[in-house]
Amino acid sequence: MLRPEYPIMTDRLILRPFVDDDLDALYSIQSRPDVARFLYWEPRTREEVAVALRGRLAMTKIEHECDTILLAVTRAADGVLLGDVNLRWTTEDHRGGEIGFVFHPDHQGLGYAREATTEMLRLGFEELALHRIIGRLDAANTASARLLSRLGMRLEGTFRQNEWVKGEWADEAVYAILWHEWREMRLAD
Repeated sequence: MLRPEYPIMTDRLILRPFVDDDLDALYSIQSRPDVARFLYWEPRTREEVAVALRGRLAMTKIEHECDTILLAVTRAADGVLLGDVNLRWTTEDHRGGEIGFVFHPDHQGLGYAREATTEMLRLGFEELALHRIIGRLDAANTASARLLSRLGMRLEGTFRQNEWVKGEWADEAVYAILWHEWREMRLAD
């Protein structure tokens, strides 16, 4: 079980549950074609983002297998919503989890996604006691693949034409890191 104490602070960021007032900022992210390009959905309308936001409001704790924490990532200096990160408990028996992230393109390349996603790995390994955490992505999403590699995750496989997404077959890449690899990496810092 994982019930983090919010907000979670990193060097430059605040990770917190989503709130109703995040609608405009979330819309500015999810309505963009360049954001939706590698996701399962097309750019969203304001109404679609409002529905998505309602679903996010309760995603603040993990109590059971398949539960997800999905957090807003804001810049501590000014409170600007930069994107979101998530941690999903995929299997209790095998102590597995999955991370994900979506950031506004204007805030990419500044280390924010790495900083926020590192915290999700920490929560998964150090608080939820997971053994293995994966990241799945469209294999064409090279920017996200680079981030997963910088987090210490290794490419474990690319599944050719694994999913039918937006009217075409897409390759899926799976990256992973194990608890002992995470611990060794943290001790080396």
